[in-house]
Amino acid sequence: MKIALIVDPVDKLKAYKDTSVAMMREAAARGHALYVIEQRDVFLREQTIVALARSLHLTGQTQGWYQLGPATENRLSWFDGILMRKDPPFDTEYLYSTHLLELAVNQGARVFNRPSALRDFNEKLAIARFPQFTVPTLVARRADLIGAFLAEQHDVILKPLDGMGGAGIFRIRADEANLNVIIETLTQLETRTIMAQRYIPEIAQGDKRILLIDGEPVPYALARIPAKGETRGNLAAGGRGVAQPLSARDREIAGTLGPILRDLGLFLVGLDVIGDYLTEINVTSPTGFVEITQQTDCNVAGLFIDALERRCG
Repeated sequence: MKIALIVDPVDKLKAYKDTSVAMMREAAARGHALYVIEQRDVFLREQTIVALARSLHLTGQTQGWYQLGPATENRLSWFDGILMRKDPPFDTEYLYSTHLLELAVNQGARVFNRPSALRDFNEKLAIARFPQFTVPTLVARRADLIGAFLAEQHDVILKPLDGMGGAGIFRIRADEANLNVIIETLTQLETRTIMAQRYIPEIAQGDKRILLIDGEPVPYALARIPAKGETRGNLAAGGRGVAQPLSARDREIAGTLGPILRDLGLFLVGLDVIGDYLTEINVTSPTGFVEITQQTDCNVAGLFIDALERRCG
């Protein structure tokens, strides 16, 4: 197959741990041809969605792990499968990319995750579709509503709707002396909508990343355990990743959401679960392949390419 990945510049990827690189290595080992495309290199010309793509060869070396061919222009429908793996932020340019890629889908391209689903699924707000698995939650920008929610719940997490890697997350208790300034900062004086959730003490045991591949859960989650003195388990915030088998509750959540998300066009999803509760649904560029594979007998990239071959082969 000819597989294209829309990613950040390849020289910025951390090959030793990057999930996109794990996908590349598994696909290359099976003889598939790899191409990389930067977000800026997808465009509409004469009613056709095309891209400047560069072939990618993996050298097998730690340093200089790849070689790129010259950029060539191709219709996106020329590729057998396109993986949209551009990291957030989900800004206006990302939104435009989903529109272009959706036009490409209409012209026969196979894009994973489906662009319309990326557009529809804010990674924080999407949990509202599944209230049976969530803690009390408020989405608002009014300071009085946020303050009232804190007074009711006593211990909450505040976070922006467009954040990643744990950036901008605050744990607030009812006696917080800086409450007003925190709310003012996060909401930018009530001009920016944020999410408030009841604090889940089980974060001490880890913020679990459960991967769904074409609707099916990977049998292990990656529990991201906060560093000492931290509330956030994100690896980018210093958390430690520990692979562990899915619990019965994990399987219940994954089993319920998997078929629904698959049918909406979400091929790879990262569910974030703390204790027994769903906190986020990650759809832009879910990670965790390398850590789970290194700590278990489960080749996550192998499961992913198996599913991609079934879809596109």
